[in-house]
Amino acid sequence: MVTRDERADGGARGERHPADLQAFAVQLRRMNGEVNRLVHGFATSQGLHPTDVQALAAILDATEPMTPGRLREHLGLTSGAVTACVDRLERAGHIRRSRESADRRVVHLHYAEGARGAARAFFQPLARATEAARERFAPEELAVALRFLTVLNEELGAEGVPRR
Repeated sequence: MVTRDERADGGARGERHPADLQAFAVQLRRMNGEVNRLVHGFATSQGLHPTDVQALAAILDATEPMTPGRLREHLGLTSGAVTACVDRLERAGHIRRSRESADRRVVHLHYAEGARGAARAFFQPLARATEAARERFAPEELAVALRFLTVLNEELGAEGVPRR
């Protein structure tokens, strides 16, 4: 965790650059806390675990078909934990499994169309807040912010942070 004495710009103690590392750390923690509050609320309302919501997001955001093995790697869970997670999501109607490959052992996980409505309804406050915040910035500023978040996520992914 970054403290007030750790400055990305090497500034002297007590000096604050408006974009110093500590300022970013505080705002990222605040945003993470707010998103986690929404995720936990959604999980509770659906009878799920917060990790199940992380799995849903991974399935929704996947650029290629998600498999239980890829989901296990993404979430850093054991095979048994992923099986339990996928079973809960399927029972709750959030995902469906399919065998679309020539290799019938390969299972693909898909976000169920009918489940999108529940998620959309629950996460409307996040969508409204995001749109309200976006309206306060020029397109060029938003492009920089999006690029920063993209690069930050790439850096975090490359760090090899220990998984559960």
